[in-house]
Amino acid sequence: MKLQPSSKIYVAGHRGLVGSAILRRLKKEGFHNLLFRTHAELDLTQQGAVEAFFDQERPEYCFLAAAKVGGIGANSAYPADFIYQNLAIQTNIIHSAYLSGVKKLLFLGSSCIYPKHAPQPLKEEYLLDGKLEPTNEWYSVAKIAGIKMCQAYNKQYSTNFISVMPTNLFGPNDNFDSENSHVLAALIKKFHQAKIQKKPFVEIWGTGKPRREFLLVDDMADACLFLMNNYDDTEIINIGSGQDITIHELALLIKDIVGYEGQLRFNPDKPDGTPQKLLDVSKLKKIGWAAGISLSKGIELTYQLLSSSNSLDLI
Repeated sequence: MKLQPSSKIYVAGHRGLVGSAILRRLKKEGFHNLLFRTHAELDLTQQGAVEAFFDQERPEYCFLAAAKVGGIGANSAYPADFIYQNLAIQTNIIHSAYLSGVKKLLFLGSSCIYPKHAPQPLKEEYLLDGKLEPTNEWYSVAKIAGIKMCQAYNKQYSTNFISVMPTNLFGPNDNFDSENSHVLAALIKKFHQAKIQKKPFVEIWGTGKPRREFLLVDDMADACLFLMNNYDDTEIINIGSGQDITIHELALLIKDIVGYEGQLRFNPDKPDGTPQKLLDVSKLKKIGWAAGISLSKGIELTYQLLSSSNSLDLI
């Protein structure tokens, strides 16, 4: 059964990067019976509050995009926060969705669930086939638990809970904090500030050699809506562009888009993380979806929006 304009849809994490993009997309497509709550209105780590919300509102569909996220630095500094908060959020929502009779739930995992040294590109069947990347294992373990919880409820209770594994995402509502942001957002901010402050160089963590895949979050939202309407398998499915780039190449691309004229300095004393992380998206393409916005265009759109609103100067 596909979503209808009047379907009651709950977007958990509607202020985050992915949740806000999903909400924008749903509104654009004419969905008008939408549910969302701020953290002040509903603390998703509190089981009783979440169960009461689902019992009262009875959403028909749920996009579970709420999570505590961050880059290598944040994961290393706050391991307990990452594993506890993510486990609590997803456990409460998945269980409450089952109790209240949600027709379908889409759980957002992460490409970091795959083993550090898994063959490239990463196929869905590589899950739990090796050791995780140590720099984000706390977040990864929580996400794997969410996947297995969805599968367990499908098996025991015949629910329709699907799990999607997005690649590295970016966009206008990203976290641009210097300490807690992911690499693409961090580089946009670094180059923008270096340009404004006329700094002679920008320091970048690591060697610049690791390869990463990126997807504009608006493409991600499009894929999520497509899968909510067209995918009912209990097995996970990857979402990505199917193309990757080195961090060095990414830095040069962002440097050019921002218009920064200084130098790049890589700091090999900082961790690189996983050597390569490219998703195999053949399964997704086979059922009819492919990314529509190139990396360079996505970065241009993001930077234009942020710079025109002076958002980067306020962060």
